[in-house]
Amino acid sequence: MTMQTHIKTFTPARPIWCAGCGDFAVQGVLEKSLHKMGIPPHKLMLLAGIGCSGTIQNNLPCYGYHALHGRVLPAAIGAKLANPDLTVIAAGGDGDGYAIGAGHLVHTFKSNPSIMYVVMNNCNYGLTKGQASPTSPIGYHDNPESGMDSILLGLSFPSATFIARGFSGNPEQLERLMEAALDHTESRKGFAFLEVLSPCVTYYDTHREWRARVYNVDEEEGYDPADRSMAFQRCLKLRDEGRIPIGRIFKGVHPSLESLTLNKAELPPAQQKVGHEGHREQYDKFINSYMG
Repeated sequence: MTMQTHIKTFTPARPIWCAGCGDFAVQGVLEKSLHKMGIPPHKLMLLAGIGCSGTIQNNLPCYGYHALHGRVLPAAIGAKLANPDLTVIAAGGDGDGYAIGAGHLVHTFKSNPSIMYVVMNNCNYGLTKGQASPTSPIGYHDNPESGMDSILLGLSFPSATFIARGFSGNPEQLERLMEAALDHTESRKGFAFLEVLSPCVTYYDTHREWRARVYNVDEEEGYDPADRSMAFQRCLKLRDEGRIPIGRIFKGVHPSLESLTLNKAELPPAQQKVGHEGHREQYDKFINSYMG
């Protein structure tokens, strides 16, 4: 009898994105950053939301989970609390994260778990043929509403600890931001929020427009990402000028969710032994309580 020594269980898929999609750059930078930081597949869990960007979890060799629409953050927080030793990354788009998932984003800023959330923002629902999303500007498909600004939303939470925005057209800076975000969560300092401007070439090609409008605060002399008031004022002024701030917008200090909630006297749930031996006495007490 021949013993099988290797069982192939998973082969990452090829991206299904349109040629020129900004999500290719996000995946490439993510893969490069994970390799550079030495995070192995068995230590990584990548969870994704619904949308074009959500397919990224099919493309990497790691633990993966495709969440219900808008529910990627609570699933990611659950994974982190169950096993704090995992690197947990949530990924999705502006439709999934800022519309149906907006409430979860608010509470994740509030609770500050040590997970990274990458939002690929293309300002439309690309998977369903380009309808207006929460970040679409006034006039896009007759949209009458101003687009929401996730950076300003995050800055409004005193518990927010890492807020950044990158651009798929600037992969060098995006790599620095990705590594800084991963370092933040690996150091268990809390929630790392990274929005990436990722143009949809099929339904809303903003490559040229965004390249002309982005403003890199990392290169601004005197900009201090530890100064929340400065970050607010700078982002508001740039928005009024029609510019889009990119770079490490804010980095603060606040206790992480897992440091406040996990019982330090016990192993986290995913690391506990679940065999019957250690629980036999409790089982017997439970059964006997019903046996009279």
